[in-house]
Amino acid sequence: MLSTTKKLENTGFSFDNCLRNRFLEKNGFISPKGKKTGTTIAGVIFKDGVVLGSDTRATDDTIVADKNCEKIHYLNKNMYCCGAGTAADTFQVTSMVSSNLELHRLNSGRPVPVIVACRMLKQMLFRYQGYVGAALILGGVDNTGSHLYCIYPHGSSDRLPYTTMGSGSLAAMAVFESKWKPDLSENEAKELVKDAIAAGIFNDLGSGSNVDICVIRKDSVEYIRPYECLNEKGIKRGNYKYKKGSTALLQSHTIALHLEEEIIQTINDGSSMDTS
Repeated sequence: MLSTTKKLENTGFSFDNCLRNRFLEKNGFISPKGKKTGTTIAGVIFKDGVVLGSDTRATDDTIVADKNCEKIHYLNKNMYCCGAGTAADTFQVTSMVSSNLELHRLNSGRPVPVIVACRMLKQMLFRYQGYVGAALILGGVDNTGSHLYCIYPHGSSDRLPYTTMGSGSLAAMAVFESKWKPDLSENEAKELVKDAIAAGIFNDLGSGSNVDICVIRKDSVEYIRPYECLNEKGIKRGNYKYKKGSTALLQSHTIALHLEEEIIQTINDGSSMDTS
């Protein structure tokens, strides 16, 4: 008897070839290496909420693939997430978790706590043991206050008052360490995050273009894109076309061409030639 039930296909990420690749590597096969990516993302808690920030440059090794990439992703009405690493992985992870958070909100009938999103992201990344290249900064406000989490690709996490991630994180963290103070005002937090992202942009080749900022308060969210343009395209100030005769002529040599009479007659007559 034939079964009428159809087997559902597996959804999400698939790493079926990982064991195969390890076996091939033991037999001399060299698997391709992952390409280096660059990003600067940051977040800070102020007295009324959370400010998240990021640059907008997406790189493919040494190539700038996108100058206005969106790296601050929507999770729920009261929380957003910055992504560093592989752009496709960060987009897919945040999209899947955002769907689950909305189902959780509809099922429970109340705003989702930020710790729930942190737990979902940690479980998803830990499941793939670091093969999903998503380094995330989660920020949000719920009934228990403002929260900021730093989530690593292997599934570990930290809860911090301010944090940075990405290839430009060292420069951004230097700004936080020198300028951060408790109970920042909203304007102070926005300027601090802007300065941190700017430090990453100017000191890291993988980060660049503009600064995006997302301000999350208890009752509202303000996503400012762009907050400031740091790498504006320059204006051509000179004329680089040279006039005829600018380059000195050192010597000339004329070669006489001996053409057949028929060709010369055809040219003189101006008749069309078959060039097909």
